[in-house]
Amino acid sequence: MTHADGAARRVRVVPKGPILVEGPVDVECADGSTIHCDRFKVAICACGLSATAPLCDASHRRRINREERRRR
Repeated sequence: MTHADGAARRVRVVPKGPILVEGPVDVECADGSTIHCDRFKVAICACGLSATAPLCDASHRRRINREERRRR
C-alpha cells in the first residue's frame, strides 16, 4: 500500500492479534462495502472473533486469556 505522497504504508502482523495498518485507510469488506478509517493506525481483525469485523475489537485478548487459564 502507498500513501497519497507515494510512500509505502507499514503493515504489522501481531502474533495472536490484529493486523495493524498505518492510516488513514479505506477497508473493503467481503460484501463490497467500504469503511473509511481516519485513525493514524487501524487494527484489522485476524482472528475472526470481532463483533466489529473487519475492524478489531480486541476479542482476541479474551481468547488468549481463556487459553492461558486452561494451561494452569
